[in-house]
Amino acid sequence: MNKIPDLSGAEFRKSSFSGAHDNCVEVATNLPGLIAVRDSKDSAGPVLTFSSAAWSDFLAGVRNGDL
Repeated sequence: MNKIPDLSGAEFRKSSFSGAHDNCVEVATNLPGLIAVRDSKDSAGPVLTFSSAAWSDFLAGVRNGDL
């Protein structure tokens, strides 16, 4: 069974490109080995978590135009 990660110390931030918009994705990168992602409109809602390696692969795919 998968253990639910402790997100109590997560420091979420959104891109500076978002400006004053509230409909953004927020990312917490301060958790050891874990990246947490949530919807800024629902900060108490669900959070997706990824390993640091999976997140790096995702970002590389976006930057390369693969996704």
